[in-house]
Amino acid sequence: MKFKLGISFVAATGIALMSSVAQSAPDDNSLVIAWGSTGPIEHVDNYVNTNRTGIWFSRMVWDQLIYREPKTFEYKPLLAKSWKALSDTVWRFELRQGVKFHNGEAFDADDVVYTLNWVSNPKNGVKVQRNVNWIKEARKVGPFTVDVEMKRPFPQAFEFLSGPITIYPNEYYSKVGPDGMHKAPVGTGPMKVVSIKTAEEYVFEKNKGYTWGSPKGEAQVDKMIVREIADVQTQIAELLAGGIDITADISADHVTQIGGVPGFTALQAGTMRTGYIGFDAAGRGNHEPVTKLKVRQAMAHAIDRKSLVKNLIRGDAGVIHTPCFPTQFGCDVSAAVKYEFDQGKAKKLLAEAGYPNGFDIDFYTFRPADWAESVMGDLAKVGIKAKLTKMPYFALRDKQRKEGTTPMFLMDWGSYSMNDMSAITSHFFKKGPDDFALDDDVAKWLEAGDTNSDASVRKANYAKAIKKITGQVYWLPMFNHVRNYGYRKELKFIPYQDEIPRFWQYGWK
Repeated sequence: MKFKLGISFVAATGIALMSSVAQSAPDDNSLVIAWGSTGPIEHVDNYVNTNRTGIWFSRMVWDQLIYREPKTFEYKPLLAKSWKALSDTVWRFELRQGVKFHNGEAFDADDVVYTLNWVSNPKNGVKVQRNVNWIKEARKVGPFTVDVEMKRPFPQAFEFLSGPITIYPNEYYSKVGPDGMHKAPVGTGPMKVVSIKTAEEYVFEKNKGYTWGSPKGEAQVDKMIVREIADVQTQIAELLAGGIDITADISADHVTQIGGVPGFTALQAGTMRTGYIGFDAAGRGNHEPVTKLKVRQAMAHAIDRKSLVKNLIRGDAGVIHTPCFPTQFGCDVSAAVKYEFDQGKAKKLLAEAGYPNGFDIDFYTFRPADWAESVMGDLAKVGIKAKLTKMPYFALRDKQRKEGTTPMFLMDWGSYSMNDMSAITSHFFKKGPDDFALDDDVAKWLEAGDTNSDASVRKANYAKAIKKITGQVYWLPMFNHVRNYGYRKELKFIPYQDEIPRFWQYGWK
């Protein structure tokens, strides 16, 4: 699909061509960011959010006990300065002293104990229970010493403690709760929230007290404004006209166009976000014919994933054969059953399944329509006529969970940026609300992999799960996503594979 230049794009391009050479760093050392393609952050309290942009927000405002270096995936001290295992289920953390929250409250063991015990209590309604339900209890040992006990051996603990589990100020949060934290967030992170205009604008300033040697680094700008702009062409027009400095929401076509404008840079950076086509293989919605293995196999052979990646996704994207991202622990690519593009074989399998003339099917996605249309075109060539319904992500997620009425769907998962396959495969195949396979063996193997401290045992169980998921085509893994950025050339910008832009690290040349 060729992108058609809108009036705003052309006009803004002209402005940029005339003025980009004269552009320089802002006098007030500020940074203006646009995001919005996934919709406004539903709730800026980190524990009541599932948006990707909400994760970006949280990393600026709050800190975790542990920092995972985004290039090497090495664990480094953050709010915890050291740690040691006391048993298979207990870790002791020695905490950093001299850290303060944005409201002046001193950080100590009480904040860690309060946060971990609050979020792990299911009555408190943390949005993603899997992020916290492995915690049995946090106990204060001393003013800056905490023991964290797990319900069972949980080898992925550090991925969660360095990712979605952020530490809150106990005195403040016990008074204001999630709604108060949503209105006036308080953390220890490199950026402080100045103001929030609901679904419109978030204003931050540099946390000048963030000088205690955090591996996240101090903020490189004094002020940061994030604007929610849902329309991508409006984002581009604002970028080229000087209204914003960077956007992370553009398409592949926009990358090519912006990259040709003097004074601007655009790139497509690969991420660990994994796209997949899922099927109602378990028949949660009584969806024949996708409950038949040969039909799912036929569809896997009918779709030209390489062509889709080359022509539409582009950048650092590539075809993926596993229900996880290859860098994630346990994601054994050799265990996956692979399906090469072979429409002759697809037609043969359809005939064997009793559908020599194909069939009609409803197809759902929240991603760009041209991606789905590419899949639909391939399926049509073997007789499968797919009817597309495009919905916002949250509406589609709720439809799946409440109604189970999506026989086939193109979706993706960013694993909360955790480098462990339990963050994706176990989420979707352990009998939870997003499991459309409901396979007892797969759930058992994943549970064994999730709860064993022996790395070799974990890998063996995960490999068995991968082999069956792909062999039964519960999912057809598609490709890893790219994040498309456009920004002013003067900005020192680094993309990261975990799909979390460290906006506070980006300064002006």
